[in-house]
Amino acid sequence: MNAVKIVLNADRDVSLTAYIQEVEGEFGFTKRPAMLVLPGGGYAMCSDREADPVALAYAKAGYQTFILRYTVTGKGLWPLPLEDYEQAMELIEQNAEEWHVDTDKIAVSGFSAGGHLTACAATMAKHKPAAAVLVYPAILKEILDMCQPGLPEPWKSVDEGTAPCFLAAARDDRVVNIKNTLQFELALADNGIPFESHIYSYGGHGFSTAENWINTNSVSERTPNWVADSIGWLKETLGELTRSGFTQPNLAVSKNGDTAPVLTVNCSLTHLRRQSPQAQDALAPMYAGIKAVAEQRGYPVEGLMAAVGGSTAREIMEMVGVPQETILKIDAVLHGIVNQLD
Repeated sequence: MNAVKIVLNADRDVSLTAYIQEVEGEFGFTKRPAMLVLPGGGYAMCSDREADPVALAYAKAGYQTFILRYTVTGKGLWPLPLEDYEQAMELIEQNAEEWHVDTDKIAVSGFSAGGHLTACAATMAKHKPAAAVLVYPAILKEILDMCQPGLPEPWKSVDEGTAPCFLAAARDDRVVNIKNTLQFELALADNGIPFESHIYSYGGHGFSTAENWINTNSVSERTPNWVADSIGWLKETLGELTRSGFTQPNLAVSKNGDTAPVLTVNCSLTHLRRQSPQAQDALAPMYAGIKAVAEQRGYPVEGLMAAVGGSTAREIMEMVGVPQETILKIDAVLHGIVNQLD
């Protein structure tokens, strides 16, 4: 592993630290995923506890890792931290060949104020990450105004273009109230953005990777699991790095099918029912299964369709017993049909 520190702005003490691992040879692949780490610190500092320990955890999972120490209060105000993020992402993309990075698989993780910056990156940045990991993120006005008055509330910017998100926090966080994480979750859910969330019973604020050597709080023994869980979620969302390269992402968790360019079995029933006659013909086995269940249980067919309208075609077909090989054939047909967006 090679480590290099790149000064992005000397006057503002902005830097990017890169941990670059080898490829090819014994490894058998040419590119790695990347993780850009944004430490917390209330926009007053960039915490070392939320920098190298996090970067090295993802490096162990095969990532090229980067730590951005962005502009903090006293050196400059918002939107400079977001501009620092954009510059860091541009630099990673420009050096992707030298640093052996797959530019379609650059994720970002952030903590507290760094979680706010990560949420802004996922929602409003020019260089949006492929996935975002937010750990006890500052999201709501009350805490943001304590950091810097006028910071944007990123939950208000969540839309269909927001990156998939993984969230972790502790219920008893007395610094950044758990409502911050919950509000962002609700915004993701309302907009159909794929996400996974872990709210631990206790752990306070600033637990970083939650290992004993780094902890300043009493934490649940399960809190350290967020690191491994986030890596597992990233495998589903971006694909897993293997000696043969990347596996395909699990589209059931990584994409909102309703907004994709073409139809898939990961679209919701309600959305699919608005599509072309060709799509309806392809989905005949699903409709037959729904009708059979409705008749068996004495439900009106339209009522049952409305009740499960938010479920994906895949989920419904699995529920009514459509064989997997049939589901795959239907999915292949749907991929040839343009998604008619509202």
